[in-house]
Amino acid sequence: MGLRFYNIDIFKLSNQSHDFDFDFDDQFFEEFEDSVVKKGLGKVHLVLEKSETMIKLTFDIEGSVELECDRSLEKFDFPIHTKRSLILKYGDDWQELSDEIVIIPRDSERINIAQFVYEFIGLAVPMKRLHPKFDQEEQSDDSEIVYSSQDEEEENNEGSIDPRWSKLKNLK
Repeated sequence: MGLRFYNIDIFKLSNQSHDFDFDFDDQFFEEFEDSVVKKGLGKVHLVLEKSETMIKLTFDIEGSVELECDRSLEKFDFPIHTKRSLILKYGDDWQELSDEIVIIPRDSERINIAQFVYEFIGLAVPMKRLHPKFDQEEQSDDSEIVYSSQDEEEENNEGSIDPRWSKLKNLK
């Protein structure tokens, strides 16, 4: 299949909104070296709005990717559903101005959205990859942690201070 499947001939498109649908699978991720994600399956719905000065791309990506748990090293499927927008403006040559704005040459006949799809999937993957079986354990661990400062404890226990220690309190 290759990444050519993700080409869009923008030169032939009229200045209006266009819809495109793409699929991604394991072969898609093989095209990218040192990919965090090696396997996955899903769909991309793209709305391309073309005008005289720019192209607005709205990606709706849904599927799942196989991740490796950071704790147990078990493989598990992680659901992905993300919506992202990107603006392509016409200019002299390719240049990424920000995460949302990319300059493309005025004479570009086509764009390839594979890199954008790959990056958006990567952004949807959590930094801490935990197998779903650890979710309940993680939540219960967080709820048991109680933070309090020493001053708060002293205020709460002020009425019950041992008289032998009350002289030390005056040294503060």
